[in-house]
Parts: sequence; structure tokens; C-alpha cells
Amino acid sequence: MNVTVAISMGDFNGIGPEIILKSLETYSPPNVTPLILGRPDVFDYYAENCKIRFTPEVIEDISSLIYGKVNLLLCPATTEEDMKAEPGEISETAGRAAMECVDLGIDLCLKNYADALVTAPISKEAISIAGYQFPGHTEFLAEKTGISDYMMILVSGSLRVGLVTGHVPVSDISKNLSKDRIIKKINRMDQSLKHDFGISDPKIAVFGLNPHAGDGGVIGDEEKRLISPAIETVRNNGVKAEGPFPADGFFGSSMHNHYDGIVAMYHDQGLVPFKALSFGSGVNVTAGLPIVRTSPDHGTAFSIAGKNRADSRSFTEAYKLAVLMAGKRKSTDG
Repeated sequence: MNVTVAISMGDFNGIGPEIILKSLETYSPPNVTPLILGRPDVFDYYAENCKIRFTPEVIEDISSLIYGKVNLLLCPATTEEDMKAEPGEISETAGRAAMECVDLGIDLCLKNYADALVTAPISKEAISIAGYQFPGHTEFLAEKTGISDYMMILVSGSLRVGLVTGHVPVSDISKNLSKDRIIKKINRMDQSLKHDFGISDPKIAVFGLNPHAGDGGVIGDEEKRLISPAIETVRNNGVKAEGPFPADGFFGSSMHNHYDGIVAMYHDQGLVPFKALSFGSGVNVTAGLPIVRTSPDHGTAFSIAGKNRADSRSFTEAYKLAVLMAGKRKSTDG
């Protein structure tokens, strides 16, 4: 069974092309066809920087895909003659090219030309300058695929942390929480653990919002008013969810080792401990989409772009997980 993985190049002034090249150099499983979406001279530039031999099959149409080889499909936005890599620079051109490659990757997956999409990091500032009003990949993917019930899940081995709220200001977190939303996210975690990770009877931990999970309502009432009722509802429907747990001591006491998935209320509550524990190998999975999408759990790292200093472990893990998830879906679907 051949698996084709589309790879969007990310912001070409960041570390995206470098970590793609390093990953493809070290991870080349049989029956997997990498399909890079980008611009050849950008990758030639970084390949020379990293002293990596890079000879992809450059194609202009997906019908010319060569299975079993590294393919590079020209994305329309990357054909401008004056486009060149300028490591560390934030530019409208790089932002637009990055997002059009993502857009193309989504289309290829929806049309079954590719089985998964791995996205290299983008710059939120660059894509905003280019006219894309999205706080990140996740929201763009959800709108493009017409999905509202999605979830960002960070994965590192058996550690899986999902978020109820994603890229929202801290001042807006509480107003973005509701019992219904928390129920949907717990259910989405449960379904992803079963469908994407093959865990038949998953056990899920749910965090509180406030310090000490509200201390019985003394420090905020969201736990009593929203989170506990949501947990009770999903439990009545057969989901093995427990909590709300105080977030501060959960990881320190190694409670995460006893659960298949963790649902955090907001971005930093879940991602700060996750990144501390994942040692640079974390993967971002967008659960609930009709396509498989993964990405590394870091950004463009403009400060080290073009210096052959980027660590490709997270991207490699994202690529590996995309292959596994795509293979699982292909075998399940048919």
C-alpha cells in the first residue's frame, strides 16, 4: 500500500525547507511518496547550506507524480521570478507562498491525490501581511474543509494533549468556554484516540481552568458551572473522562502516564508542560478534519534560519505520524 504525503514548504525565510530536507534525508520508508509543495530553487538554496544532496522529481501537474520518489510540485504562488529565500526576513511574498502551498495541499488530500498533509511552520505576521486573516494553520484548515468541530492535539509518544480553546487571547479564554464546547472537545479527543491512534477504550483527563481547579468555587466558578457538568454528560454517554484536575500538579506528579489523552482549557495550560516533556519531538495533529494533517510543534525560528542549526526531530515525527495515520485510514476505509 503506497502512501503519498503532501508537504507544504512553510515560510521559506524560516527553517521550514531546512527541516524538510533533513527529515527526508534521514527518514525514507518504503511505499511512501513524499510530495513537496514549493519552489525548487528555495530548496536548492537550503540544500547547499546544509550540504544535502537534493534531486527531486520536479513536476508541474499532479498527474505526473512518480511514486516512490521525492516529488516537488510547483505551487502557483512560487513561480514568481523575483522570489528568493531571504532567511530571517518577514515578507508578504513568503507569507502568500506558504499559504498557497497549504491551500494546494488541502485540495490534493480532499481529491485523494495525497493521503496526508504535513505543514512546515508559517509566520503569522507574514501571512497577515499577505492578506490571510487567520491566527494559524488550524483555523485555515478548518475553514477550507468546512469543519467547525475540530481540535488541536499535541502528540509525543503516548502523551496526547488537546485544547478546548486554541489561538485566543488569555483575556478571552473564559468567555470562549461553554459546557457544550467542552463536551464537543472531550468527545473529539475520544473519537480521535479511537480512530487515529487505535485505542479502543481510551481514558481522558480534563483540566480545570482556574488555580487549584477553582478550589470548590472559591477561585472562579467555571469548574462547577461548566467543566464538571460537561464531564458528567460525556461520562453518561460512555466516555471515560475524569476531572477537572488542577493543571499545576498534574504533570509534576506523573498523572499523565495514567491517561491516553488530556484535555486542557487553553493553549499555554496544555502546551507549556507538553513542550517541556516532549524534548523537541512533539507533533501537532488537527483532529476532526476529513484529511490527515500533522505539523511540528514549533514555529519558523527566523533567528536561526539559513544557518544549518535547525533541529528536524519534530518535523520527522510529524512526517512519521502522518504516514501511520494515513495508512491506518486507508486500511480502515478500504
